[in-house]
Amino acid sequence: MKINSTVVLTLILLTLMFGAGIISAAWGFTLGREALKGVSQPDMSPASNLPTRRNPQTPSSDKAPVILLREEDILANVKSRIEGQSKN
Repeated sequence: MKINSTVVLTLILLTLMFGAGIISAAWGFTLGREALKGVSQPDMSPASNLPTRRNPQTPSSDKAPVILLREEDILANVKSRIEGQSKN
């Protein structure tokens, strides 16, 4: 049986590609491990410093109430600013 040179070359290249993949994976793993050697997890979770959620049905006394503006007032204010009659 005659061995086809194209098949042999393909198998050699496939083997070389597989070996290069294993070598680059090992090298990347080693570099990553070295880079993270001095890094450690924080002692406490940063999320624990967030303010606690309040019940939305209970009003909070430390916040100013939200004042809703009428759309007509806002549009009149914008129109006066555009025309140069700004009165803040």
